[in-house]
Amino acid sequence: MNIEQLTLKAMDIRRKYSVLGTETFGRGWSTQEIAQGFVGDVGDLTKLVMAKEGIREIDGVDKKLEHELSDCLWSILVLAHEYNVDLEKAFTETMAELDTRFN
Repeated sequence: MNIEQLTLKAMDIRRKYSVLGTETFGRGWSTQEIAQGFVGDVGDLTKLVMAKEGIREIDGVDKKLEHELSDCLWSILVLAHEYNVDLEKAFTETMAELDTRFN
């Protein structure tokens, strides 16, 4: 999958979460709440990285790491879409800027 296909899949899942949230709580998550959830996912990711480095013990760390990285990517893709950020372009430009610092 390319970034466009990943974004389409992420937005499909966002729509499904929105339906579930509306049925369960009367509304789906706002963009702000997605960002807040992302912060929590980054915290979980940090614990998994610590486990990979031998600082924590977590059973099934490799599978959990895959899952958490995917959760984080989902949040980034959704936030980029919601705020009309061309993530592929922004990433390419940012990496080019960083690369020039090293030359």
